Amino acid sequence: MANQVDFRFKKPEDSPGFMLWQINMLWQRQMKRALDTIDLTHTQFVLLAAIGWLEKTQEQVTQTEIADHSKTDRMMVSKVLRTLQGKGYISRREHPTDTRAKCIALTGPGTDALQQALRIVHEVDDHFFSPLEADKDRFLAGMQRIMQDKANDQ
Repeated sequence: MANQVDFRFKKPEDSPGFMLWQINMLWQRQMKRALDTIDLTHTQFVLLAAIGWLEKTQEQVTQTEIADHSKTDRMMVSKVLRTLQGKGYISRREHPTDTRAKCIALTGPGTDALQQALRIVHEVDDHFFSPLEADKDRFLAGMQRIMQDKANDQ
């Protein structure tokens, strides 16, 4: 007896969600393989990059700001920041006005690790997204539109 499940799409590849999931899995595998060469996880890279971006525009960077900027869970951020501190990539100090907050900063080795990781990540991204070369701006604009529209759905 044939399966009577009523799928919305004729084939899985017609589902944007399914394709996003598959592409994300492929991209994550390639990114992991590349970042493993410098003993950094992708999450560690994302948080280092968030700190780097935030430090460009503000003097004090807090854990909450890092979580908000990277759109990641605050408890997970706390755990990963402890790992990064253990590697000597970040420092933590008391916030001058908010006793509940800690100020997070890249250290010299953290800046070096981030710079090395950025080269790797850019290389992986350039290669991975190369089939979209002619449409890359439209693709990126579409992803940004989804982020803006769905940012408050959390």
